Amino acid sequence: MRLTPKQIETILSAARIVFGQETEVWLFGSRADDTPRGGDIDLLIHPAHPADGQTLARKIRFLGLLERDLGERKIDIMPGDQRPIVQIAHETGVKL
Repeated sequence: MRLTPKQIETILSAARIVFGQETEVWLFGSRADDTPRGGDIDLLIHPAHPADGQTLARKIRFLGLLERDLGERKIDIMPGDQRPIVQIAHETGVKL
C-alpha cells in the first residue's frame, strides 16, 4: 500500500468525522499495489449510518477535509453498495 501512516490516519479521521465513528474505509486501485508509482487515491467508504439524504454534502465535506490536510490531489470516493466494482474493490483493496 502506497500511503504513509500519517495519510492513513488523516483519511480515517476525516471519514469518522463526516460519516461516523464506525465507518470503514478501503484503499483500492493503483495505490493498493506497492509496485506502481503515482496514481490517484481510490477510497471505498462504508458509512457507519445508512444514507440520510446528505450523501453529496458529506462527500464534499470529506473531500474538503482531505484537501486541507493532505493537500491538493486526485481522490475518488465510492460508496459501498452491491455493484460489482465494490466487490472487486474489496477483493483487491486494503482496509485502512
